[in-house]
Amino acid sequence: MKLYPPLSRRFFRVWQRNLTVYRQSWKISFIPPLLEPLFYLLAFGVGLGALVGNIRYGGEEISYVRFIAPALIAITVMNSSFFENTYGSFVRMYYQKTFDAMMATPLTVEEIIMGEIIWGATKAVIATAIMMVVISFFGLIRYPEGLLLLPLAFLGGLAFGAAGMICTALVPNIELFNLPVFLFITPMFLFSGTFFPVENLPGWAQTTAAFLPLTRLAELARAFTNGRINAGVLPGIVYLAAFAAVAFPLALYKMRKRLIK
Repeated sequence: MKLYPPLSRRFFRVWQRNLTVYRQSWKISFIPPLLEPLFYLLAFGVGLGALVGNIRYGGEEISYVRFIAPALIAITVMNSSFFENTYGSFVRMYYQKTFDAMMATPLTVEEIIMGEIIWGATKAVIATAIMMVVISFFGLIRYPEGLLLLPLAFLGGLAFGAAGMICTALVPNIELFNLPVFLFITPMFLFSGTFFPVENLPGWAQTTAAFLPLTRLAELARAFTNGRINAGVLPGIVYLAAFAAVAFPLALYKMRKRLIK
């Protein structure tokens, strides 16, 4: 297996095709990232936050709503890219036969999958931009540092999109996506420092959380949201980049094995 198979800019045509389809139903796709942060901030930030009060994070006390707002962005990045490259890609591959049609063109399998993963990352950026508008109304994002959330969303989207594509290559039918969601996505959603600090977990759970990509993504989102740009963000960026660098070629390889018999 070559680490990075030959690729060309033709993958952009796959991305462009998905964008064209997205634009036909963008109003529906626009609603979740618009309303989801509002519901979470009202329920957890305002409702639960009144009971929790301030919490200690990064050596200082901050309000609970300021703690969870960046985590909501990180969760959206994960969900947007992962589910686009699992359920969305699987439907295009298995039910709509879109991949078969593309493979009848000069596009290679690797270019098709690359276009799919980059489209998943693009959807993560779109959802993040919409959420940033909502969260900004609450005064919870510091600018201009907060604009770094957009490239962070793309990097996180590549990482989780590639992980999702690996799952697509492995599951025999769409119902079995419940397994990686239950074993991979749900634990990160709950225990990656999203709704409470990782420091509150037992020692073994803290060690486990440190290796979860959503933990790093949430930490970076909090740093960029609050304008804390320093050398402390580098390990998280390197981790996400390394995760994407490993998962991306693995996704290409696994999908080639599934599509080329």
